Amino acid sequence: MKIAISGTYSTGKTTTTLALAYYTGLPRTHAKTMREILPKALPGKRLEDATGPELVQLGFRRLMERSVRESHLEDFVSDGSSLHEWVYGMVRTELGMNPNEETDKGNIVLTDDLKYLKEVMINFGAVAKDYAKETYDSFIHLPVEFPLVTDGHRPFRSRSNDLLLETIQELDIPYYVVGGTIAERLEKISEIYRLEPIISVEEAIRLAKKESEKFEIVQEGGENDN
Repeated sequence: MKIAISGTYSTGKTTTTLALAYYTGLPRTHAKTMREILPKALPGKRLEDATGPELVQLGFRRLMERSVRESHLEDFVSDGSSLHEWVYGMVRTELGMNPNEETDKGNIVLTDDLKYLKEVMINFGAVAKDYAKETYDSFIHLPVEFPLVTDGHRPFRSRSNDLLLETIQELDIPYYVVGGTIAERLEKISEIYRLEPIISVEEAIRLAKKESEKFEIVQEGGENDN
């Protein structure tokens, strides 16, 4: 079983994936975040300063790393999916390269550069979608369960969430929307796939939270393109 944990950033993908791996023994896999890739790909640049072509480079780097890691595993639970590499770039072609207060006001102007980037991202999406269709048996989608702060990130998160779900449905890959606490998520996911726990829910969550300290976990209101 190859399961992808889906959802926009700040929905708890990393903690849920880690806890599920501990709880069931399924191997966990992931790709580095954009910000983790950034120092090597674009030394000295912030993610907010990346151009359209540079954003495409980051997406391809992330997709390549993910595909290599996943290719070695017969079964796994993945923190994110190939669709995430594409969605975060695609949404920028709709809402602007750097979501900010102007996004909420509806003042985004689709320049020729953004229009061209959109065509590039549509084609990047064809690769990401094919990979997802050929690789993942099922998706668990984590909904946004906290009030979205009123800033430029709100429409970005909302649109990313919608596009992820729309694309999973378009690809006709089985999916389940699972919310609630981490404990509730673990129990529901295990029930869906008939996975047998190998440790207690409490211990799985404790280990996941301890390991998640190694990762750059996004706090509510922050962006990491995770």
